[in-house]
Amino acid sequence: SGSSDPYCVVKVDNEVVARTATVWKSLNPFWGEEITLLLPRGFHSLTIYVLDEDTIGQDDVIGKVSLSHQQISAEPRGEWGAWQSGGQWDLSWHHGVPTLSPSAGVDRWLSLAPVNPDQEVQGEIHVELRVPEPGHPRVLRCHLIEARDLAPRDPSGSSDPFGRVSCCGHTLETAVIKKTRFPRWDEVLEFELPEGELGEAVLSVEVWDWDIVGKNDFLGRVEFFLDTLCPGPTRGWFQLLPFPSTTEDHRGQLGALRLAVRLLEDTVLPPHHYQPLIQLLTEPILCPAQSPEGTALAVLEEVTSGESRQDVATKLVKIFLDQGLAVPLLDYLTTRELARTTDPNTLFRSNSLASKSMEQFMKVVGLPYLHEVLKPVVNRIFEEKKYVELDPSKMELSQGRRISFKGSLLEAQVQERSLELLKGYLGDIVDAIVGSVDKCPLPMRVAFKQLRRRVEERFPLAQHEEVRYFCISGFLFLRFFAPAVLTPKLFRLREQHAEPCTGRTLLLLAK
Repeated sequence: SGSSDPYCVVKVDNEVVARTATVWKSLNPFWGEEITLLLPRGFHSLTIYVLDEDTIGQDDVIGKVSLSHQQISAEPRGEWGAWQSGGQWDLSWHHGVPTLSPSAGVDRWLSLAPVNPDQEVQGEIHVELRVPEPGHPRVLRCHLIEARDLAPRDPSGSSDPFGRVSCCGHTLETAVIKKTRFPRWDEVLEFELPEGELGEAVLSVEVWDWDIVGKNDFLGRVEFFLDTLCPGPTRGWFQLLPFPSTTEDHRGQLGALRLAVRLLEDTVLPPHHYQPLIQLLTEPILCPAQSPEGTALAVLEEVTSGESRQDVATKLVKIFLDQGLAVPLLDYLTTRELARTTDPNTLFRSNSLASKSMEQFMKVVGLPYLHEVLKPVVNRIFEEKKYVELDPSKMELSQGRRISFKGSLLEAQVQERSLELLKGYLGDIVDAIVGSVDKCPLPMRVAFKQLRRRVEERFPLAQHEEVRYFCISGFLFLRFFAPAVLTPKLFRLREQHAEPCTGRTLLLLAK
């Protein structure tokens, strides 16, 4: 059809750890999914594969982006101050305890690389090398003990691995261990070394999958430079690596992936170490007599940039929820913004710290409530898959056949039926919201009541009577219900993204 149904698979050191939803019928998919992973400190690489989902047969691999630990760590990131020596730092909140973390990451378009089976290796090999000491016979002993977590190369999901060791022009092989990804050879292979200096002599240990028909499949390799090895035994587990890449530069030919990766290495101290920080942040809430301009919250609000406010607001809401002070925090921030606002029509329209904090507060406190209100209607929209379009320039009149057996419909007919469907869906959503007052979480209701009171105090004139309602609907509808209708997957209302037809219905409904 000239299109694809793309999704992403995330691997850490060749272990699949996450999968995105499929975006149907698109060559320009938007996922917008955020995945949080707990990684071992010694991980080597993060790889994202882009695949095309097929209902029949195996999914096609489009390409991949691979980032080493070193590549991610080499680009410092963080919003809490570039001025600190030794890189940037990020303040997180881990199980009720704040953590100060060095922050690094990548945020840019990255070209997809082709996926070559010889590059897709995984696992480790257990080897002992014994380099001859001076005055002893010049025999190098390579003890191939075992390997683990090898890549499956056979249709059965297993492999038939054997080891191949090469040194100074000679090659030896171990026995084949059938149907396993965790072979144990326990074989010693010996090589007679030439006289003189070893120079750049290399011992290459390779693992292959034996096939009775066709060529054997490569499983990985490790190289040892003999002049760097100490006389005597060297033993350990070594990560299997691919052959050096010989593929052409396919930059741009397979497309590109916009990726934002942030690596945080947390150091969590006992809770009492953080009490001065918590006291500093909560002081203006607990002791309101203090001058509002000199507080830590006021300073924090001034120094945070637009792109960092989301992160700052997320951390602040978590801290104050843990202290039971989330509603007073919102009151403090919204009161400060009200004091700066002269035109009520612009109230809370910007992505200020107050707006972002209220938005994050609703997500944390109100997600179960959001599901209860919206899920029945959203599920029905996904299941019915009705064609809805109001813009004549975007109409596909042939879609009218889905609605009528009399052939294509006129623009006016499609518009009329679309409007009727949208009104039906919207009516059900509004009825569900209006009828859910008692189900709305108490902290949200208290926060909105306080907000309304502050707005009435700031704009008391009769001509501004409606502002008290706009300020609440701006949060409740524009930053809570409407985004969830637009992208249900991001609010966990659905497991998959909407198909283009359903996505258009949701967009018009959200508008």
